[in-house]
Amino acid sequence: QVQLVESGGGLVQAGGSLRLSCAASGRTFSNYAMGWFRQALGKEREFVAAISRRGASTYYADSVKGRFTISRDNAKNTVYLQMYSLKPEDTAVYYCAARWVVSTSSGEYDYWGQGTQVTVSS
Repeated sequence: QVQLVESGGGLVQAGGSLRLSCAASGRTFSNYAMGWFRQALGKEREFVAAISRRGASTYYADSVKGRFTISRDNAKNTVYLQMYSLKPEDTAVYYCAARWVVSTSSGEYDYWGQGTQVTVSS
């Protein structure tokens, strides 16, 4: 089992920035690829970003490319999502997830955090 706990969400004005963190425990963090997903009210969960086990490969949704950066610190068992130039449409609950091999599909992830709310005001 892998336990994931997100933090860093909050209320920010459009154009602002936030950094989300996801702390992992339970198993060897570096054995897992990590992903960030988000779900806005009334919408389906969507892919945001993903990173491979060693951090060599990263993937982004087109909607966040150039504004968000995913990174990880395997020594700290933590994955980050740095978000810049936030827009009201970025408002959602953000979840981190873990699986053996990196994927952009939420259905393929095995472990999930409880989510953290990000609200971007216009």
